[in-house]
Amino acid sequence: MSSRKSALTRRQLGRLALVSAALDAPQGRAAEKYGGALAGFENQLDTSAFDPVLYTKTMHDAAPLRMTFRAETRAAAASWQNALRPKVAELLGGFPEKRAPLDSRTLEIRDYPGYRREKFVFQSRTGVGVLGYLLTPKQGNAPHATVICIPGHGRGVDDIVGIDEQGRDRTVKVGYEYDYAIQVTEHGMAALALEPMAFGCRRDPVTAQKGFAASACQPAAGSALLLGQTMIGWRAYDVMRAIDWIETRKELDPERVGCMGCSGGGTCTLFSAALEPRIRAALVSSYLNTFRDSVMSVSHCIDNYVPGILNWAEMYDVAGLIAPRALFAESGERDNIFPVAAARASFARVKRIYEVFGAGDRTGHEVFDGPHSFWGKQGLPFLAKHLA
Repeated sequence: MSSRKSALTRRQLGRLALVSAALDAPQGRAAEKYGGALAGFENQLDTSAFDPVLYTKTMHDAAPLRMTFRAETRAAAASWQNALRPKVAELLGGFPEKRAPLDSRTLEIRDYPGYRREKFVFQSRTGVGVLGYLLTPKQGNAPHATVICIPGHGRGVDDIVGIDEQGRDRTVKVGYEYDYAIQVTEHGMAALALEPMAFGCRRDPVTAQKGFAASACQPAAGSALLLGQTMIGWRAYDVMRAIDWIETRKELDPERVGCMGCSGGGTCTLFSAALEPRIRAALVSSYLNTFRDSVMSVSHCIDNYVPGILNWAEMYDVAGLIAPRALFAESGERDNIFPVAAARASFARVKRIYEVFGAGDRTGHEVFDGPHSFWGKQGLPFLAKHLA
């Protein structure tokens, strides 16, 4: 046997050094957690200069908001709307000059104690299918006032029309949206519930394989941005085409159309009502805020973003495009993604716009004791009143 000792490899030497360091460390004291590359240098640097979210807020505070509301008279306010509305439409990516045939088709009709539910499809753009449910109340007389209902992030339209995870009917309203399309019928109005693009049946096969909770917002909305368009614009156009569909139904009154939604559905409702004058009343749940304090401050889905909008307007300005048509907003006291303080401040600006239009009584805001969710205690009666 050779008496020559084997040389240690560098890996073995490294392990010995770690063991030695551990033995030399004071007993009973836990190893210090690594605090990042700047740990220990805080007294030499302004660490806030490395915070990108703080930087975006600074940029927001310097944003020009060239078309923010400044009018003092109704005539000036109307002129402001006439200038800002096409600018917002442009920022969303614009809309088709020619509308494709609806090619509507009813797939199923089911009867429930308080309403009749029709499942149907139509084409919003050439080659773009939309699924909808029409819930027609059994109370009241036709033609019915109709509320277009847009769900927020979740499984899609199933979450607001009483369909559970196995495709069965449920009798208890659950989730953060509480089947608000059904609640609309309980207030005597018809509900037209739309499946938003990137949810439910409107997803690509790869996303669909991940389960009902997975949305296709990332690939679809990201692609929209590459094309100079936005997911908000695509969804708002679906709402516009849904009103075209309402106009084909004799049991529905196209002169009494409302729109409502919670969270991402609130986003779609706000922009749709701002751009579509046929919407007579809107209920925006758990969304009205400022871009600064919501989507600029907290991680949100990519479908919330409109390139360049802060060069022209803030969210309250977009909401002001609805005036003097009826608008109600609701906010949760414990909403951690659309903070209530910013919601109150934003609504105060919206209220001012309505007052200049002489329509202060046609808008309202309820702050409820709850998290990010649908509430509807004052909002649904508000819709019923203004669509009567």
